[in-house]
Amino acid sequence: MKAFGFLSFGHYALGNQPGPDARQVLKDGLAIAQAADEIGVNNASFRVHHFAPQGAAPMPLLGAIAGSTKKIEVGTGVIDLRYENPLYLAEELAALDLLSDGRLAIGVSRGSPEPAERGWESFGYRADAPNGSDMARAKFEQLLDAVDGHGVAKAASAEQQYPRMYHEGTPLPVFPHSPELRKNIFYGAGSNASAIQSAQDGVNLMSSTLVSEADGRTLGEIQAEQIQLYRDTWKEAGHDWTPRVSISRSIFPILTDRDRQLFATSATSSDQIGSLGENRNVTFGRSYAAEPDVLIEQLKDDPAIAAADTLLLTIPNQMGVDLNVSILRNFAERVAPALGWVPNTDGRVAGYEI
Repeated sequence: MKAFGFLSFGHYALGNQPGPDARQVLKDGLAIAQAADEIGVNNASFRVHHFAPQGAAPMPLLGAIAGSTKKIEVGTGVIDLRYENPLYLAEELAALDLLSDGRLAIGVSRGSPEPAERGWESFGYRADAPNGSDMARAKFEQLLDAVDGHGVAKAASAEQQYPRMYHEGTPLPVFPHSPELRKNIFYGAGSNASAIQSAQDGVNLMSSTLVSEADGRTLGEIQAEQIQLYRDTWKEAGHDWTPRVSISRSIFPILTDRDRQLFATSATSSDQIGSLGENRNVTFGRSYAAEPDVLIEQLKDDPAIAAADTLLLTIPNQMGVDLNVSILRNFAERVAPALGWVPNTDGRVAGYEI
């Protein structure tokens, strides 16, 4: 592990429920990212989930963070492509990439099970597959074409153009174009097959706190195999740059009585097998909560942490700025250095140019 960041699910309360509302959670996310930037944390990422009281449209928040920080990269884990216009998304990402000087780590994927039944249809999109996977794949390919600057429309006749810029029929890309943007795109892979496809597609790999393989191995063992398959496939594909791999874990260093009271009971001794809809079992990652020296030994035993270059800590965002900054600071000062962490001091993440 060379870099670490945080992943916020952006949970907020509705109506008379206890807890922060959407406005407060967004402002808290900005404040946590600003404090993390000062600590030297490498990444601030946010979950995207529709039809639920969580983060949904990430670009305003990512733009606010990028504009008020100096070094930390901003990202998503992940954008559900079933809900996106891929060409508009390519424009947004390119603009954010240029404004942030390349400080992006944007995760995209087909998306996960959700509260809405075929919710993407309410956004105006149609798919043949019940889970929308066919449409998501087509959108992903179109997104990459647009990101790479390929023509995705044709110029109209000279009489129709205003202003007149192109010969009729000229392939037109979307603008703006950020030449290095593809290197900042991650695919959220939940299986070996999707990890292999990500390598063939030439994008970075993002693996979460669960995977669709459920065969009795630990999450770390399954993800380590997934990462190796990804890197082997990347090498076979002959891409001319070095990709990144990120994973997520729930980790709470215990340094004070408050830490112990809040997090000690959340620790689990092993991963779990559960169901995530679509009639399939998945392996869920355990939660870690212990004193720093214990955490270090536990995390060193996780082969996926050793294999990945970036670790994202899932944070309890609804518990406020001070507590979450404390979690990040404690991890940065007492745990991460023993795992090989390189603090973000000059706009680089894990030895990769941003």
